[in-house]
Amino acid sequence: MAQDFGLSQTEYFDFKNIDAYIKIVPSEAKVDGEVTYTFDILAQEDTLFINGKKMRFTDVLLNGNTANYHSDENGIYIISNFLPSKNNKLNLKYTVNPQAGMYFINWDSSEIDRSKRQVWTQGQGKYTSTWLPSFDDMTEKVEFDLSFEFPGQYQLISNGIQKSVERVNDSTRVWSFDMDRPMSSYLVGVAAGAYNSQTITSGSGDEIQLFYTPEDSLLFEATYRHSAEIFDFLESEIGLPYPWQNYKQVPVQDFLHGGMENTGTTIFSSSFLTDSIGFKDRNYVNVNAHELAHQWFGNLVTEKNGQHHWLHEGFATYYALLAEKKIFGEDYYYWKLYETAEGLKELSDSGKGQSLLNPRASSMTFYQKGAWALHILRKRVGDEAFRKGMKSYLELYSFKNVETNNFIAEMEMASGMDLSQFVKDWLEQSAFKATQSLESLKKSDFITNYLNMAALRETALDQKFEYLEDVLDFPVNDYIGQEAVNQLAGFQTQQATALYKKAFETNNIFVRQAIARTMQPIPESLKSEFESLLKDESYLTIEAALFKLWEQFPEDRAKYLEQTRNLDGFYNKNIRMLWLTLNLVTPEFEPKLTEDYYEELAGYTATWRPFQVRENAFSYLYQIGAFNTPSLESLIKGTKHHTYGFRDYCRQLLNELLKNEEYRLKLVEISENMAENDTSYLRSKING
Repeated sequence: MAQDFGLSQTEYFDFKNIDAYIKIVPSEAKVDGEVTYTFDILAQEDTLFINGKKMRFTDVLLNGNTANYHSDENGIYIISNFLPSKNNKLNLKYTVNPQAGMYFINWDSSEIDRSKRQVWTQGQGKYTSTWLPSFDDMTEKVEFDLSFEFPGQYQLISNGIQKSVERVNDSTRVWSFDMDRPMSSYLVGVAAGAYNSQTITSGSGDEIQLFYTPEDSLLFEATYRHSAEIFDFLESEIGLPYPWQNYKQVPVQDFLHGGMENTGTTIFSSSFLTDSIGFKDRNYVNVNAHELAHQWFGNLVTEKNGQHHWLHEGFATYYALLAEKKIFGEDYYYWKLYETAEGLKELSDSGKGQSLLNPRASSMTFYQKGAWALHILRKRVGDEAFRKGMKSYLELYSFKNVETNNFIAEMEMASGMDLSQFVKDWLEQSAFKATQSLESLKKSDFITNYLNMAALRETALDQKFEYLEDVLDFPVNDYIGQEAVNQLAGFQTQQATALYKKAFETNNIFVRQAIARTMQPIPESLKSEFESLLKDESYLTIEAALFKLWEQFPEDRAKYLEQTRNLDGFYNKNIRMLWLTLNLVTPEFEPKLTEDYYEELAGYTATWRPFQVRENAFSYLYQIGAFNTPSLESLIKGTKHHTYGFRDYCRQLLNELLKNEEYRLKLVEISENMAENDTSYLRSKING
């Protein structure tokens, strides 16, 4: 072959369109497809390569004639005398059982309710080519027109405008989508499941379609709160209209990350689903804004390679933070910058700092240091020049690929400034510029006041009593108030009690949350105030308060359990599982229902449930030493889960259980009746 496929082949071929018919067979975790590629030949070449991992190809036609080709586990190689020309056509058929990239959730048993079944994709990291023959090279941008055949009782969502939904037969439909602009292949996305949707409209008239499952309908408002406001803010702040035909957001179970910015179609983790109480503690706003910002930074203008990855993640992180500033206020903005500066400084001080231009840098570097770099740059060049340079950068490189120097050139042009020192300090240097960061943070009166408060951590309580008392005056600052409470931890004096009483009376949800988290032990004089935390609209507060009250006042356990009986908490059922566990170790409370409660707790480990729920249940079963056969089988299967964090958690927990001879024998016995693939990790530990 004349070409080195480690390099881009875009200098030889320019692909214009991919028109694909994709039949997804979820019960077999299989994809059958037929694809037509339209492309220009830019220079003479003898081989054309298309990525398609572990695919079986047939019926390969080049401009209507049978093509000479061969394939391997990476894709298909078309052999021909390619000469410069336009509008060439390549047709092929393929079949594949994707090993990654496309995930089939809860299709492995006919007993699982259909509403729990989903299919979704995750393309970033060169994974679209696991289910669609496409291009792992980000510099090959193509217009995609996709049709999907899928079981008809579900809803299917993908990039672009939905042109039609056609009935194939009683059980199957075909959804067809049209895109009118090119994008990199990693941004192709599809999700299917039992979804409903509501459509809202942005201030500029763009349609925003928000999906949810029927069982989550009551979580819709709080989950998607501020969506239109975020959209309108980013369009205004960035200065360039939203660049795609429409925008969709789809929550999916067991997603690999927080969210993924597929062009016009963000897929995000169902763990962000929340009600209005949970919204105060954990919400979707940041991920919502981050993935939307990517529609400009990453999707419209795309990095040439990983060395410039901060142009995606740093920019999306920064603009998401600006959106949160608009919603939650300036103190929130500076607090988040302060938190990330502390983390970056710690990383840097330990010798683990990284350049933003290091293609192997950590997420912390690309996301947080990248956002900090933009914050500093904006302060240096001024708001007007920053906005002008950003708009120019996006307009000049729309639907193209860039390097960092392209962005810097536009900022220098807009500001009339030489930014070479900025580049050295913030982009090339591995160390974090902590002094510059602190100077920037101190321009916020709030941060200055917070740092003054934090400087008193080692000061005796009687010496700072009046200062703490003033800090807790209404209206108390969320963050400074929490710091004041944190500094009371461990004190049992009259002064501490007086300050705690004042902290309770602030009725600030975050100050009271700090009390729930840090007060230990609970003085009798503050018992009634602490009990009032069980009524706060914060699942974090209730969880911490319930456990501490149950632990410290055994005579009132029944009262506390009764009071929190009907609370689930977050997506991972944090309060419900704590309640069940405390119930099980409080034998005098509802003894006749003990078995029912145990079955409920163990049942949360079922493999069809979200991994966040399973992990929480595993944790409690481990703490009380109460695994049963189904939960152990679920744990064994968890060691092969596609989500790495959960998989590693299951492996670590299994390793702990294997240290117990009784559990070891039980695990061996259970594994003998399980599929060999599910037990490979367990066998490696037993036989190793």
